[in-house]
Amino acid sequence: MPSAPIPPTISPLRRELTAAAEGLADNEDVLRSVLAGCGDCIKILDLDGRLQFMSEGGKRVMEVDDFGPLKGCPWPEFWAGDGNAEARRAVETAKAGGIGRFKGPANTAKGNPRHWDVQVSPIMGADGKPSHLLSISRDITEEWRAVAELKEAIERQAVLALELQHRIKNTLAMVGAIANQTMQGDSVANAREAFAARLMTLSRAHDLLTQSSWASAPIRDVVEGALAAHRTSQRQISTGGPDLHLTARQALALAVAIHELATNATKYGALSGRGSVAVAWSDQPADGAETFSFSWTESGGPAVTEPAKKGFGSRLIEKMLPNDFGGEVRTFYRPGGVVCELTSPLGRLNSEE
Repeated sequence: MPSAPIPPTISPLRRELTAAAEGLADNEDVLRSVLAGCGDCIKILDLDGRLQFMSEGGKRVMEVDDFGPLKGCPWPEFWAGDGNAEARRAVETAKAGGIGRFKGPANTAKGNPRHWDVQVSPIMGADGKPSHLLSISRDITEEWRAVAELKEAIERQAVLALELQHRIKNTLAMVGAIANQTMQGDSVANAREAFAARLMTLSRAHDLLTQSSWASAPIRDVVEGALAAHRTSQRQISTGGPDLHLTARQALALAVAIHELATNATKYGALSGRGSVAVAWSDQPADGAETFSFSWTESGGPAVTEPAKKGFGSRLIEKMLPNDFGGEVRTFYRPGGVVCELTSPLGRLNSEE
């Protein structure tokens, strides 16, 4: 009786083993060593998904002392819930000649929970059709736990951030109430209004930073948030620049600075009439170095002159921005309006140095 033909996928393997060393091809000890040494659970199923074989290494990771009672059991039944449906789909995919994959939890033979990455593929017979199924399960319990713990930590951090934001908002509201009670009367009305506006600017910036758990904030959102209270249909304000991110300190500093510039422009500068303001930023090289540039440019407003005495806003801009951006601030009082420029090394952007 003629021997069965060797499947085409086996012939190359035999040639490679023969080329590697004499006696490796058709060596049962080699196959046994591979199956015992592999840390994955290697199983052979029949086309109905019933267990026929489990490697020694597989018995070890699955904590199987005696494979006898398990032989012939429906393999998908070892999976519960969604895993059972996933296992059945993987079997059907492999029976059709494809490769089924899924990840899910299943207990070992001793009831210990594990998480597995599973692949089910066909074992082709001499006729080129699937005769059995090969199931390989890799234990990914530690990876799964690490991902689960990270997800839990992120969710916990989000809850804490929201709680912190709630407390900050309450604190700012309390500070505002104290200020209103302290600064009563018409003589301090302007100071009371300015203080309330600054608190509102900080509150908006805090809301923005909370969305990223105080990790960073898009500069475009910071700019637009600080300008929101100053935009009207009569005031022409344009903004533009690349999508860059700021640290929490940089975001707060820039928001307050823009608020001060916009407030002064509304009272004395381009926004007090028919003028306009252009707010721009870039990350283009300057003088051969990677540079972050930010500019506030007023035009078309009343003539301005440098004040003899600098106010709170000017002092804040000249101190906060250079400190938090690690750069330089220059302010020009030109006939058409105020121009304020900030330049800093691009590497300091979104960096806590």
